[in-house]
Amino acid sequence: MQLYNTLSAEERAKLIDQSGQRLTLSFYAYAKIENPTQFRNDLFLKWNKLDALGRIYVATEGINAQMSVPAENIDAFRETLEKYDFMKGIRLNIAVEHDDHSFLKLTIKVRNKIVADGLNDETFDVTNKGVHLNAREFNAILEDPNTIVVDFRNHYESEVGHFKGAITPDVETFRESLPIINEQLKDFKEDKNLVMYCTGGIRCEKASAYYKHQGFKNVFQLEGGIINYAKQIKEEGLESKFIGKNFVFDHRLGERITDDIIAQCHQCGEPCDTHVNCANEACHLLFIQCDSCAEKMENCCSTTCVETIYLSLEEQEKLRKGVKNGNMIFQKGKSPALKFKQNTERNIFEEIAQKPAKVSAVTQIRKRKIATARKLYLGKGEHYFSKAQVGLFSIENQELHIGDKIVISGPTTGNQELVLEKMLVNGMEQSSAKSGDKVTIELPFRIRLSDKLFKIIS
Repeated sequence: MQLYNTLSAEERAKLIDQSGQRLTLSFYAYAKIENPTQFRNDLFLKWNKLDALGRIYVATEGINAQMSVPAENIDAFRETLEKYDFMKGIRLNIAVEHDDHSFLKLTIKVRNKIVADGLNDETFDVTNKGVHLNAREFNAILEDPNTIVVDFRNHYESEVGHFKGAITPDVETFRESLPIINEQLKDFKEDKNLVMYCTGGIRCEKASAYYKHQGFKNVFQLEGGIINYAKQIKEEGLESKFIGKNFVFDHRLGERITDDIIAQCHQCGEPCDTHVNCANEACHLLFIQCDSCAEKMENCCSTTCVETIYLSLEEQEKLRKGVKNGNMIFQKGKSPALKFKQNTERNIFEEIAQKPAKVSAVTQIRKRKIATARKLYLGKGEHYFSKAQVGLFSIENQELHIGDKIVISGPTTGNQELVLEKMLVNGMEQSSAKSGDKVTIELPFRIRLSDKLFKIIS
């Protein structure tokens, strides 16, 4: 009986590339589960047969899931849910944007709670929830001057997208926001509409019951969260009161709801809402980085991390050995290495120039490599055509020519180097491409929307 993954992420990615379309979705349900471990094992066996992937938490209080399921298996997947009474008719929040590589393994963990809320559920009635609102109703209540709308996500989520006029607490965890909001709104319990939202609705389920217990009279929540809201406004042609991106906890790190860019690069301050993880695996910090800084800082958050990635793999593994960097990663953009984010005047790129004359061997290696090879950002991936095995790129910077040595780089793709021998420019075979052109290149590997195209300059 197989209750664990047998394939690596790389092997799984290759299999996904050879199969059909996948759907990214999420769902949750509060229920009393007597034996979470047995429940977990039963789900793993059923979902593994359906090639369902994702990150799922189960507890005595229910289930919380973010998943990727083959489109052809979605009905069979729903049947596995419907076999449990508490999941009959459950709403599946289907993502606005799909990426076949959103998840590369099936992970089901047994936890004390499906959301770390820090609440003592014995002290209040968790079933006495707020009024659920659909997208149309939510838009209407936002227009009411008697409404206070609160974002129950963390600072790194609301930074790239939120509802207009929402209170966005500067917190790193859901549990931190509860007492803060309770204190800030203590004088409005009787007469104001307390309206709340989160990514998929699960945090608001319990938060609304908590605030009703705290004495708030008019408590409302967005049904299905931002994910369901985005789906409804698209289907019904409604105005989006949400601006920017919805942060999601998979490989995509966000799905665009509107074209508004409300965040800034954490390194230079330019408008940007692209979350990335530092290329130094010993750091892996999540932060916002624009394409220009990604090129200058080689996808790293600091010069220290740039130096580290030029060490041998053996040396990098030694540095990582035994290091628990989880807390640092989940500072989520509050690292002191991110100079602009910390509101300091010093530009992070000035660090290189301000180093002392005596440099370390690591710095010397790095400078020597940069002197012989430099990457220029050209553009980004837009689509991959599996049957034809070609990738489509939009050129945003510089020029691309036949014979150029290029690098296609991304979290899943890695760094793929090749010499350009042939390309189609705006549908016609050409020898060069410029900013604004659409370029199609035959590739032996799949590209993703998050992939970047660089030219190597010797």
